[in-house]
Amino acid sequence: MAAPKIRFGVQTAPQNCTWEDLARAWEELDTLGFDTAWTFDHYVPIFSDPSGPCLEGWLTLAALAARTKKLRLGTLVTGVTYRNPAHLAKLGATLDHISNGRLEFGIGGAWFEPEHDAYNFPFPPVGERLDMLDEALHIIRQMWTEKAPSFQGRHYSIREARCEPKPVQKPHPPILVGGGGEKKTLRLVARHAQMWNAFGSAEVFERKIGILADHCKKEGTDVDAIEKSVLIPVTVTDDPEAANRLVRGISGSMGLSEEQARAQVLAGNPDEVEAQVRRYLKAGVTHFIAMTFAPFDRQMVGLRRFAKEVIPRFR
Repeated sequence: MAAPKIRFGVQTAPQNCTWEDLARAWEELDTLGFDTAWTFDHYVPIFSDPSGPCLEGWLTLAALAARTKKLRLGTLVTGVTYRNPAHLAKLGATLDHISNGRLEFGIGGAWFEPEHDAYNFPFPPVGERLDMLDEALHIIRQMWTEKAPSFQGRHYSIREARCEPKPVQKPHPPILVGGGGEKKTLRLVARHAQMWNAFGSAEVFERKIGILADHCKKEGTDVDAIEKSVLIPVTVTDDPEAANRLVRGISGSMGLSEEQARAQVLAGNPDEVEAQVRRYLKAGVTHFIAMTFAPFDRQMVGLRRFAKEVIPRFR
């Protein structure tokens, strides 16, 4: 069996920035050798002052597709509660054409309750949201591959719902399911997805990939055919204090000990970051997505070094 391809991406949260700042960042990312780039799907900033600016993820993604040529692109990840799945199928098919077949379709069960309250989006319990995600993925896949499908579920239904033109990619754009829940989310990854994304240390991923393999056996799917990706803070620096600042920031924002935070970042000089990447590779992760926030001109300093001094070691 051929070794799985190792990929590197960047998520640029479209918050607390201008459109032109974001577009310039993506135009540079398109030249640096990254494989993927991602927005997020929120209506207000997260992990910062919620009164700040935040661009809508899908519309922004379409505009960014027109400003780039090479990057594969997606939302990491679309919240299932925000849009009807038939609408999402149309959005995805259209964006696959705008990008000339570069869409990677990320979706998850949604989580940010204050946003739901503000926008009057229903926010049922997590189990129900994941049932919604299951039905939504059935509908989206049907609409991308069948002429006029119908579906009747508990949460959603379609009747002879046409989606023309079909996506450029066949049989459909790759589906990424985001989330780390071991009982239901990973089961949906096994059932529907070609890609999976989560947070955590290499040790956490090794354990969860074992659980995913068990779900795949039950669903009759191949765990090795599912790409495992991590969304992870990255800084490439020769200054140990700069690396420590990132660790302390993650520790404070996520309520982790500094030891736990250090185990789930890529931080340090190029040799140290390479070693950290290899720990994840050993666990089974092959797609590394750098988490970034504005101001992007400051973020690009570290991303340039990552692209030029670390990524080539894995090509």
